[in-house]
Amino acid sequence: MDKSIPISSILGSQAPRLQALPPLSLYIHLPWCVKKCPYCDFNSHEARSGNMPEEDYVAALIRDLEMALPQIWGRKVVSVFFGGGTPSLFSAQSIDTILTAVRTLLPLEHLAEVTLEANPGTVEAQKFVDFRAAGINRLSLGIQSFNPKHLQALGRIHDGDEARRAVEIAQKNFDNVNLDLMYALPHSATEQTLDEARQDITTALSYGVPHISAYHLTLEPNTLFHRYPPPLPDDDLAAEMQVMIEQTLAHSGYVNYETSAFAQPGRESRHNLNYWLFGDYLGIGAGAHSKISFADKIVRQMRCKQPREYLASTADTTDAPLQEQHEVGRDERGFEFMMNALRLTAGFATEMFQQRTGLPLTAIQQQLNEAEQRGLIVRDHQRITPTLAGRRFLNDLLQIFLPEKSKA
Repeated sequence: MDKSIPISSILGSQAPRLQALPPLSLYIHLPWCVKKCPYCDFNSHEARSGNMPEEDYVAALIRDLEMALPQIWGRKVVSVFFGGGTPSLFSAQSIDTILTAVRTLLPLEHLAEVTLEANPGTVEAQKFVDFRAAGINRLSLGIQSFNPKHLQALGRIHDGDEARRAVEIAQKNFDNVNLDLMYALPHSATEQTLDEARQDITTALSYGVPHISAYHLTLEPNTLFHRYPPPLPDDDLAAEMQVMIEQTLAHSGYVNYETSAFAQPGRESRHNLNYWLFGDYLGIGAGAHSKISFADKIVRQMRCKQPREYLASTADTTDAPLQEQHEVGRDERGFEFMMNALRLTAGFATEMFQQRTGLPLTAIQQQLNEAEQRGLIVRDHQRITPTLAGRRFLNDLLQIFLPEKSKA
């Protein structure tokens, strides 16, 4: 096939076109951590002597970004997110070098949200000062729990006192702080109680941070916890914890704007909202994922996963260090949009579906009818919103929108 001929001209109406491209975010993956947690299924690797070549990795990230520029040329970046691993293991100088390259190569929106994930066990007061000076303006702290029993069972390297100290240091340097918490946790003797989960939320609230994330611990495949499950609260107790968390945070003025995210009004994570609304994101770094839209196609990519392979591939090629790449088909676009947007408590504006997928809303009319009949969504001409039942049974709701070939 002649690559100069647009796919849309061959397939005609079968290839939906986007009238405008969505907002673009940048994700930067720093894959090393002090210790691999037994529940973690992210692409992270324990930092041992000699296996975290920080300077080489920073140079590889910059080369990766340079090679990706043709895909996003001229597009403004609305947010930047350093994830991991534990990005706070890197020096402030490395973060500054990366952000300097980002500002040089890309048009970064004025006052763009720039987030860095940090774990309490790697917190140093001066380092936070330097991160702020480098351009980080939002800090996400992986607290998980303030209870030392639960932290030990989760394999965390910090204790409750270090968690509290980390929050205090973060607040001295950043006015935009997120605390990541988990519930339905194990500990060495038995599972977490409702009162223990409440104490974690109450402690987090006492700091008045603008954003709190509260995740249900799940046993993901390819993790130690999946192979050797610890004692966990049963489904009924976990559901009680979820309701308690939602009610406690709502009483304190936090909006539950996404399944696991709570924010003071106007303090939602702009980066994460772009994900949930099927926006675009360029991911650089080992194992980073991207979703890039063009007028006539939407492409998903994954960088080489192993850090050593990623480093080698950025050095040896003029192409981006991709391990996987595929185009999101017409039948997949509707499901992928709904899989993200239905996580939002307030749902989405109906015109957003066509803007982000290139498809008319009628493409999922049958599925919308079924979801509404089952009481999982409510809708009018302006908005589609998951009901409380839809949020509680999100997997059942999303199953309705699976492409037929995936249901078979």
